[in-house]
Amino acid sequence: MPAEWAPQSAVQLTFPHLDTDWADMLDEVLPCFVEIAETISRFEKVLIVCRDANETKALLQNAVQEHLVFAEMPSNDTWARDHGGITIFEHEKPVVLDFQFTGWGLKFPANHDNRITRQLWEKSLLHAEHRYPGLALEGGGIESDGQGTLLTTAECLLSPNRNPHLSKSETEARLKELFSLDRVLWLHHGALAGDDTDAHIDTLARFCTPDTIAYVHCSDPEDEHYPTLLAMEQELRDFRTADGKPYHLVPLPWPDACHADDGHRLPATYANFLIINGAVLVPTYQVPQDAEALHIIAELFPDRETIGIDCRVLIEQHGSLHCLTMQYPAGVV
Repeated sequence: MPAEWAPQSAVQLTFPHLDTDWADMLDEVLPCFVEIAETISRFEKVLIVCRDANETKALLQNAVQEHLVFAEMPSNDTWARDHGGITIFEHEKPVVLDFQFTGWGLKFPANHDNRITRQLWEKSLLHAEHRYPGLALEGGGIESDGQGTLLTTAECLLSPNRNPHLSKSETEARLKELFSLDRVLWLHHGALAGDDTDAHIDTLARFCTPDTIAYVHCSDPEDEHYPTLLAMEQELRDFRTADGKPYHLVPLPWPDACHADDGHRLPATYANFLIINGAVLVPTYQVPQDAEALHIIAELFPDRETIGIDCRVLIEQHGSLHCLTMQYPAGVV
């Protein structure tokens, strides 16, 4: 399973419409989707799943038009990271694994989203073998270093509403088989208030190189997240690379708390950045810590352009930039 920084052919976005959870704020959120799509189109193709290709194309006037690929089909929601296909390589040939998407453990309807990857393959938009692994798993729940190590969270992958028939050891064995892994690193601590995913790893800790992990660091002892994120930090410190060395750990700033109108806390996180060809897109939240986050991530990826995307509206539905996107490696789209 390649790392996210490996060469890509395209990034998938599934656009919102009036039958998604964005219905009440569609006008507010569409500009964010447009900005993400137009920015990615500067560097590579954008595979856009949408209800109406003509309507969606009309929104993307500033995109690189030859990099836009449209696929009309029904969708429940917009979180392509979790309903998109996950690509591996076997004998240097790509295989798209189509995991069962259950709406994050049966929390939300997913009957349309669960079929998107299959329909993309049927439309000949994915030039790879298509395979059903027979597991419930979301892309936001796993992080690959591209060299045989997977980083994940026990709270998500061992959720009783995902694969209750598998124990932890059985789940790990299946992951190793599917992704040709040498190791699985399990985090047992760390979660964000307002998160619907059961602690997806892409909200908490991310590989930046095979020996570098950026992670969310809560510096406020009075914050509700402080105990669990401190425990997560200690777990990360205890991890070792494949050759037995400690990881280079890079703490990301802790953004000021963001709240919805009803007062509940929203899951703002700088770990939800997206690596693409030649750039890294970083979510910002209209808080003072945005500038520091951009600076730190720019230093982590010195060979890529660092681009901030205002994602304050996205966390209203409890996700962010990386959650909206799924990359496909070179040769797939």
